[in-house]
Amino acid sequence: MDSKRSSLLLSLYIPILIFSLATIAVSNNDGNKLQNYMVFVRPASHITSSSETWHNSLLFSVCKVSGPSRLIYSFSTVVNGFAARLTEEEVQVMSKQPWFLRAVLANNRYKLMTTQTPNFLKLSGSHGLWKKTKNEGEGVIIGLIDTGVSPGHPSFDDSGMPAPPAKWKGHCDFNATFCNNKLIGAKSFLKAGAEAQNHIAPVDDIGHGTHTASTAAGAFVGNTSLFGMPMGLASGVAPRAHIAAYQVCASYGCQEVDILKGIEEAVKDGCDVISLSLGSKSRPFYNDSLAIGTFAAIVKGIFVSTAAGNYGPEPYSLSNEAPWLLTVAATTINRRFVSTVKLGNGHRFDGESLYQPKNWTAKEFPIVYFGKKNGSDLAGLCMDLDEKQVRGKIVICDRGQSARLEKGLAVQKAGGVGMILVNYKEDKFETIPDAHFLPASDVTYSYGQKIKKYLRKTKNPVATFIFRGVVLDDKWSPSVAPFSSRGPSLQGALVLKPDVAGPGVNIFAAVPPLVDQVETMQFFIMSGTSMACPHLSGIAALIKHAHPNWSPAAIKSAIMTTAYVKALNGKQITNEHYIPANVFEMGAGHVDPKKALNPGLVYDITPEEYIWYLCGLGYNDDQIETIIHPVPRVKCAEIKAIPQEQLNLPSIGVPSSNGTVVIYRTVTNVGKAPATYTALINVPRGVSATVEPAVLHFSRVNESKKFKIEFKWDGIIDTNNTFGDLKWVSAGHVVRSTIALQIDIPIVD
Repeated sequence: MDSKRSSLLLSLYIPILIFSLATIAVSNNDGNKLQNYMVFVRPASHITSSSETWHNSLLFSVCKVSGPSRLIYSFSTVVNGFAARLTEEEVQVMSKQPWFLRAVLANNRYKLMTTQTPNFLKLSGSHGLWKKTKNEGEGVIIGLIDTGVSPGHPSFDDSGMPAPPAKWKGHCDFNATFCNNKLIGAKSFLKAGAEAQNHIAPVDDIGHGTHTASTAAGAFVGNTSLFGMPMGLASGVAPRAHIAAYQVCASYGCQEVDILKGIEEAVKDGCDVISLSLGSKSRPFYNDSLAIGTFAAIVKGIFVSTAAGNYGPEPYSLSNEAPWLLTVAATTINRRFVSTVKLGNGHRFDGESLYQPKNWTAKEFPIVYFGKKNGSDLAGLCMDLDEKQVRGKIVICDRGQSARLEKGLAVQKAGGVGMILVNYKEDKFETIPDAHFLPASDVTYSYGQKIKKYLRKTKNPVATFIFRGVVLDDKWSPSVAPFSSRGPSLQGALVLKPDVAGPGVNIFAAVPPLVDQVETMQFFIMSGTSMACPHLSGIAALIKHAHPNWSPAAIKSAIMTTAYVKALNGKQITNEHYIPANVFEMGAGHVDPKKALNPGLVYDITPEEYIWYLCGLGYNDDQIETIIHPVPRVKCAEIKAIPQEQLNLPSIGVPSSNGTVVIYRTVTNVGKAPATYTALINVPRGVSATVEPAVLHFSRVNESKKFKIEFKWDGIIDTNNTFGDLKWVSAGHVVRSTIALQIDIPIVD
């Protein structure tokens, strides 16, 4: 591969995974730093002017300046307030005004967190969901809050697409050549990240937004390829759904007030599903712009899918913890890009690489590894190579300190003919197919040790590569990706997160075209919970098409209670250690779109119940008012508050106890009637559980029934096994809820 192509791919591929976001602040004349604040104001019924005019007047009344340099955005749909550049002193003065509710320093950093996946999800083919149900998401609008979109890409072709539904109120900032019945909306909101507030067209120059949009709802594109490897027919999960793109991220980062404005526009425009492949550190919901904006979305019946984050495998590493959100973990699919290392003794070790040259002759070359050199690891990391020792040889490189592709570039520049990249010990069985600069293979840590042992024991060690291309043979899939963030949630451990898992590793989807003298790259692979999130957005669109009157909570329940927990090998889904994954790693399990369309029962939740839950968290009235707009102000002292474990979720978190805990739930029949469901509950040794009533009879559709589960500790519970499940079983359905017991509530600073 020539360096030009590799540098192009490096610019596209690496920033998505290591995107570093900075908060931009400017200073005023007297030296007080101006920073971005989100100011929440109390509603005023007497105001007759536009919200922007009113908010500008409030700003002027305190600061004596206004206009584009200070007011960033005015909000009226998802919050009541405005974003502005203010000093701390100005905020202090503002806090004494009768209209003032709260102000939050908006400097939180948000990170950007498929030919085979439609087949893997059993959507395509003669027996797939699309054909059997005649449902490809028609009439549903998915809003992507991301880095924009690449106009004119074939994934956004509108051949055969109907016009958007009459409720659509948005617009597209591209010209008529690129805006069509597929890409119906495209707007840019990048004012908070820079002092200049000039309008910017929502062109995706990063690649993330194009990739996620096409994953959710890309049109069918035939005969796709990747480095000469045929990849088949590409499409999104809901290929006939409409796409609206809202650009809120640029090369300098994703500012939270830009994100909030993107959410507001998606709500106002009439989106049915919002897809947010963004995340940040854990914060209370009243200080989390994404949680605040999306509450208004679910009040209006809009489903919101979010990424769990890429901070795994550490516990308590989740983003997007609010219970009204679907929080998606990332799993592997069964596709690998196999590059096999063949040693001189005949032993073979499968690794992965995207670059697989067709003219490779499998000639054996000397193999070298430098390990520590003069007390330094740099040579073993391929950061300090001697051309005389490298030229004409295959070099073993340990991962670490420098980027994976940079190591290959260093080997190539030193005259090496190939690279064997050895994983960290902590990576266990994960391998990564990169677009390397030269023939290469990324192998597991254990394989790397065996290759190094061969080198040490052999007088003239040699090796070569066997490039096998695309192989659909990973029977351990789906397995939870090591980078996928884990629960429990810091903001509410008894609300089990993540909610569900979906494909997020090596996902092949659209990217802005990369043109060089060899080929035009219009599709590429990326990994992250960013990729898992739009898969679930597309699945939500399919459910929304089939059940347009279902609430966001009902759709979320349908997805969770029908998820599966067995891999292709028939064993329980594992994590990166090949150890069975638990609810804090994969949520309810891996999404099953076909079953999610017909779940039998759902656990529904109204916006009012979320308010009871927020009161139960101990938030004060002003904090809750920040979150629940446009719902009228509430006083927790006057309404029912519920502890977090009693929120009517399709998963069950049980707090630590030495006695008895009773959990209450309500299920609604969305299947056929009459129907009878019988409870089957599984809990670990040391705990007994009783469901009452144990049998539920439904005489009609949409009928609801309440039940309770009484957990009694009758022994010492094994701390390594604190999980179980509840299944409601009928003649045609199994409605499964995950259970996690003995959850300690973390103390958050």
